[in-house]
Amino acid sequence: MLYGELITLAKSLGAVVEENAPMSKYTSFKTGGNADLLIIPASVDSLSQIIKKCKELNVKPFVMGNGSNLLVTDNGYKGVIIKIGSNLSSIKLIDENTIECETGTMMKALCNFALDNSLTGLEFAFGIPGNLGGAVYMNAGAYGGEMKDVLYSCTHIDSDGNIGVLTKDQLDLGYRRSAYTVNGYTIISATLKLQKGDKTEIKEAMNDKLRRRKEKQPLEFPSAGSTFKRPEGYFAGALIEDCNLKGYTIGGAQVSEKHAGFVINRGGATSTDILNLIKHIQDTVFEKHGVKLETEVKIIGE
Repeated sequence: MLYGELITLAKSLGAVVEENAPMSKYTSFKTGGNADLLIIPASVDSLSQIIKKCKELNVKPFVMGNGSNLLVTDNGYKGVIIKIGSNLSSIKLIDENTIECETGTMMKALCNFALDNSLTGLEFAFGIPGNLGGAVYMNAGAYGGEMKDVLYSCTHIDSDGNIGVLTKDQLDLGYRRSAYTVNGYTIISATLKLQKGDKTEIKEAMNDKLRRRKEKQPLEFPSAGSTFKRPEGYFAGALIEDCNLKGYTIGGAQVSEKHAGFVINRGGATSTDILNLIKHIQDTVFEKHGVKLETEVKIIGE
């Protein structure tokens, strides 16, 4: 068996191990074929050992978080996927305005922890569906705020299974990118610096962001959030709407009628439907506006 040693090790370390894992179960698009092997580590130590074993076996694993920004093709993923889940989701205060948390922490839980401790600065992130690891990896942002505004440092495991730290200056945070989008290391925790604030005002700001999301985004349908990156000088949703593509449908995939920047699974969509729709949008926008739309959604698989 190709992954026999890896499976044996992962199970001995208490990890959840699933062969031929249906990725529709692990992604917010609710589509995609099977991954050869999916591993959910039980702890940082088990994650480190699993990564070391992968290196030893010359296997390059794909590391995922909550699957809220991921599209797996219908043919599935021929390889190993490591999913960072709730086993790595501890949160604690280091001092009165500093939070340290593991990257499996959901952004909603992190924002609520900040609220409980009267800490302001994370309100923009309330409603971001992913976990902290994904938010750090792509420097997630919304409503004028970004993770780079609050990140102080990150701890990671490199491809040899060794633990290291990057400070804010080393994180190279930019629009939907970080040092981790280049180095391929696995983020395990982050330290965030916030400011003391008024709990009532923080709560009101969080509720306002959530209300605006619900009003403008098609949260009632499976999607991966904003499908495209913002092209310089433009807004992807406005370009798509100007091409009269709102509501355009291929199979079960549709350009949201609520927000043209979102491709949604209207019901029964396949990953192929979504990919074909993405290509149609890109071709149409380029033909009319001369702008190349890049996907913000990460696409993996055969």
